[in-house]
Amino acid sequence: MISLPFSLTPRRISLALAAICLLAVAAALVFQHVFEYRPCPFCILQRLIFLAIAALCLVTASMRWRRLRIALKLVTVALCCFGVFTALYQNQIASQAYSCNLSYADKMLDALGVEALWPAMFEVTATCAEAAVKLFGVPFEFYSLSVFVFIGVVSAALAVRAMRFSHRA
Repeated sequence: MISLPFSLTPRRISLALAAICLLAVAAALVFQHVFEYRPCPFCILQRLIFLAIAALCLVTASMRWRRLRIALKLVTVALCCFGVFTALYQNQIASQAYSCNLSYADKMLDALGVEALWPAMFEVTATCAEAAVKLFGVPFEFYSLSVFVFIGVVSAALAVRAMRFSHRA
């Protein structure tokens, strides 16, 4: 049996999930600013979802109260579901349309006003059709979709684990 130098506690797993989200956003920024992949509103919305999930995971890692950790993990799962929906919508519907103008992603970004806060991170520079690119033959949004699924499954498992332990006590 292989022994790890540390134990995989829920706190460490939450910190790792936050790091994965931040790495996903960092990768998107590298592709945007180094390789000139231009983001559409759905790309930017997925960045926001990743940042929200990272923040939730960091808060969850610092929580002592089990019920609050469970609630935060369930909110994380809900955000992951929203991320999956956004990536699928981008791939199946938005990428087929020339304009993303007045889409739910465009309306959310306008309402939040994030583009003005940090243009290098949140500025929309492409239409949905222009942003429909592939990396190694796979649509770019499927990479974020897979990360959303992974984080959602792990977060759900952490919530179920915490619920089981709370029923034993």
